[in-house]
Amino acid sequence: MRLKDKVTLITGGAAGIGQVTALRLAEEGAQVILCDVAEDAGQETAARIGPNAAFYKVDVTDRQAVQEWVDDVVARYDRVDVLVNNAGILRDNQLVKFKDGQVVKQMPEADFDLVVSVNLKGVFNCTQAVVPYMIRGGGGVILNASSVVGLYGNFGQTNYVATKAGVIGMTRVWARELGRYNIRVNAVAPGFILTEMVRQMPEKVIESMKKRTPLGRMGLPEDIANAYLWLASDEASFVHGAVLSVDGGIVVGT
Repeated sequence: MRLKDKVTLITGGAAGIGQVTALRLAEEGAQVILCDVAEDAGQETAARIGPNAAFYKVDVTDRQAVQEWVDDVVARYDRVDVLVNNAGILRDNQLVKFKDGQVVKQMPEADFDLVVSVNLKGVFNCTQAVVPYMIRGGGGVILNASSVVGLYGNFGQTNYVATKAGVIGMTRVWARELGRYNIRVNAVAPGFILTEMVRQMPEKVIESMKKRTPLGRMGLPEDIANAYLWLASDEASFVHGAVLSVDGGIVVGT
């Protein structure tokens, strides 16, 4: 029960890594409050956890909605101990695809803006809403979802890589700014993780991912959830401003 009675907010908690993280942290005693835009799946996840969970439909790009969510959580539970900034999306495309002397395709500006809004500004919105309450409460833990591609880059992911590198940058800034308030800030950088979405990919793509991972397998959502659990717990009380790669030793390239 490493997180017994800790009030824990998880964005993007309706499915995938967010859902498994919610279940895992609840097993360790956390009071888990999920938010997501997928209302039905979010309600189902909260129901699976039981009385120690609640779900809110929140779009992390909407500052007012985020603030109202956090304010309501504090009104109900009196504080926020842990924030897991997990919500994120993909809209992959090459910057420019050139063939026979012509531009045949490129990343749409709308896709760039949307990914930045969710993956980067969403983290900013949620953290800025939570921090004043953590300061008044004497401290807390903020955990941000980055990615190994945020460290190394990846073909066809200009927008996604920019956001995940940006999350690392914000993590390091906030570690400097918030440490004095006993708020620890860290990031987790997953490698190839076998979520339900990934399971639907062609088998040859999955095999390629395995071959690029020295441990020879895909990561599981539980691997990431366990990393969040450890970072949120007092066992990581002197870990601050770190980027924890959970990637099986992956090598990312073209």
